[in-house]
Parts: sequence; C-alpha cells; structure tokens
Amino acid sequence: MTSRKPIKKAVFPVAGLGTRFLPATKAIPKEMLPIIDRPLIQYAVDEAREAGIEQMIFVTGRGKSAIVEHFDIAFELEATMRERGKGLSILDSSRATPGDIITVRQQVPMGLGHAIWCARAIVGDDPFAIFLPDELMIGTPGCMKQMVEAYNEVGGNLISVLEVPMEEVSSYGVIDPGETRGALTEVKGLVEKPARDKAPSNKIISGRYILQPEVMRTLEGQDKGAGGEIQLTDAMAKMIGHQPFHAVTFAGRRFDCGSKTGFVEATLALALEREDMGEEVRAIAQRLLG
Repeated sequence: MTSRKPIKKAVFPVAGLGTRFLPATKAIPKEMLPIIDRPLIQYAVDEAREAGIEQMIFVTGRGKSAIVEHFDIAFELEATMRERGKGLSILDSSRATPGDIITVRQQVPMGLGHAIWCARAIVGDDPFAIFLPDELMIGTPGCMKQMVEAYNEVGGNLISVLEVPMEEVSSYGVIDPGETRGALTEVKGLVEKPARDKAPSNKIISGRYILQPEVMRTLEGQDKGAGGEIQLTDAMAKMIGHQPFHAVTFAGRRFDCGSKTGFVEATLALALEREDMGEEVRAIAQRLLG
C-alpha cells in the first residue's frame, strides 16, 4: 500500500451573507448562530479535530471577524471566570492552538468552487478536507472521522453521501454509483439536482469532502457554471476517471441548518438528547403539542 499524505488541513467556506436568517445575521455571521449553546461553526471544527485535522482555514468575507474571535483566547472572560471559581473547561473546545486558525478573504461571492480556490496558497500540495458548516452532521464517530478512515483505505477523493427517498433527489446533487463495498461506493459521475426519473441514485452529496490538491488547478481554469458561479461539483466531476473517487455513506444524521426549519429541528433533536435538559425539553414539547 502506498503511504498517503494524512489529512491535516480543512477549508471552511464561511463568507456567505446568511440572508435566509435576516435580521439575525445582519451583524452576526450565521455560522455563529448557536444550536443550544455552541455556534454552528464550533460543531464543524470539533468534528475536524476529532478526525485528526490540525489546520482550520476559514474563507471569510466582510463582517465575519466574530468567527475568528470565537476561537481566540478571551482574556477578560477567562480571568473573570477564574476569579469567580468557575471552571474554564467549557471554553476548551473554542480555543485554538496559536497558528492553527488561518483566514483568507473571498472578496467577491462567486460560488463555493471560488471560495475553495481562495485557500489554494495555504492548501499547497496537500490533500484537504472541506466542511460546509450549514450541514450539521451528528454521528459517532463524526462524519469526517468516518471519511478519513475510508481515505486511509482508498486514497484519492471522497465525498460524504446520505440516502434519501427518491422523491427528494431533485433538491440535491447525487452520485452516479459504481461498485459498492460496505459504506464505500465508487463514484462514476455527479449529477446536480436531477429530475426524479433521471436520477442515477438516491445518494445525495452532503457537505463533507476530502479532495486532492489537483482540484485547485481544475478550479483555476474553470468557467462559471450554474448561477454564474464557479461550481465545486463541476471541478470534482473533472477529476473522476483521473483519480480514485469514492462516496462514503455517513452513518449518522444530517441537519440542514441553512434552513430555518432544519435549524429548529437540530436544536430540538440535540436538546432532547442532552442529559442536563432532555427531560425538561421533552415535557415542554409535549405541553406545546398538547
């Protein structure tokens, strides 16, 4: 087996305007909206760390400095908590090792592919992960850890997929599947939002990727695709056939926190599972439904 370069870098495209959540996102990045008591971006970064990723690359835009602040050391807050005898362990996962949080700016919103391309200098010649923080993936182990384990086995490029009912496929990108082995499926093609009767499978692409650095060269010379944006799906599709390309069916749950109902669902689902509040929340839900 050839030794594969380990996945140590992750790109988080967080430059979006979050218009669906206005006015909440007028002054606060939508990635900082909390599911209970942790901002969305924190769930993604925790998932990355669990998978052994060390460098977090945030592709940001104007007004997104709160994301970087969140992973900084909050000196006054910590000093005050210490004086009051409160434990600081609650802040542990929001503190980055100095130098591990890197931000690059996407000056113009030209699509996901362009956002990823903005990180090319930091990614360099290394394979890297991509997290779309809007998609909250809950599983044990986490989605990226499952993907890294698959990557160590097959290398190349990987995307996370979930199976949905056939009537829902037209809302997503789906894979054209080849051979399947356990949770791994060979990817022969990617189809964006197919009509139900034209869909090659019901395996939808969800927001986690492991890609080889060559994708950056592909994005470099790529023309604008759907919506006048530089699409990541188009660049990935060009790598099929040149490098190994697999999908990992995620054993876990996905919440679409880019939509308001998905956000509420995630909040409720995670609150019901928490030891400190689950019973109380269940009682509240039953009372409201009654």
